[in-house]
Amino acid sequence: MAASTKVLALESPTQTGEWTVVLPRKGRHRRNSRKITIAKGQQQEQQLWVPTDLEIDPERQSKLMHKIQACMKKIENSQFFLAFLDQMQIPKVLNHFHRVLGSESQLQMVIYGIGSIESHETPRLQLSLALLMKRKFSWIGDIEVFDPVLSATESQVLEDLGCSVLSLNEQGRREAKKSTLFFMPHCEAELYNNLLQANWGVESLNRIALFGNSFETYEQHVSFKYYDQEVSLMNSSVAESVTHILDA
Repeated sequence: MAASTKVLALESPTQTGEWTVVLPRKGRHRRNSRKITIAKGQQQEQQLWVPTDLEIDPERQSKLMHKIQACMKKIENSQFFLAFLDQMQIPKVLNHFHRVLGSESQLQMVIYGIGSIESHETPRLQLSLALLMKRKFSWIGDIEVFDPVLSATESQVLEDLGCSVLSLNEQGRREAKKSTLFFMPHCEAELYNNLLQANWGVESLNRIALFGNSFETYEQHVSFKYYDQEVSLMNSSVAESVTHILDA
């Protein structure tokens, strides 16, 4: 499908039958500010959580620890990591982190949605990056981790690596009582939205640093401008689930 100034590319449908719409990058535009109302259905309860398997397998534990250590070495010796460290230490970037720190000496790190670190390499690489960040930067403090898919063996390995595994499924609704870095690469939009909703105030937002996806990308997937007409790509219920992302 083509237009004089816009090109939309449709990728293959997902297993649920939905299409991914790839949009061209747009220039920044201002959104009209609006009052946010929270529907009762959006309020998800936090629930106590335990792994579905309660036994720790020592053999799997040893193999997984070896895999993570290998991933950490792979990242640490990569050009990507060298470039990443340089980027993190640019004065403008450091100033943002120091502003979030305020009078505190360290940012607590909370990792949401890491996935199964035993079954897939991508979660292991993401975890390795988080662990290396803590190793390299003295202003990153304790690490808490949660994903409902974690097994007892994975949880034990995370504890062995110095992380704490949460026993509560917070649904992303952690109110930042102190300076916190939320490490959420590739999390679902709803999880980001829950986090923003729980901290929707100047004081709380000023205590948060987010390491994750671009909110601008989510905005492009919700709607786009076509000859000055707003075209929606999602139904209203889906759009409501990313309300805070769009306003942020």
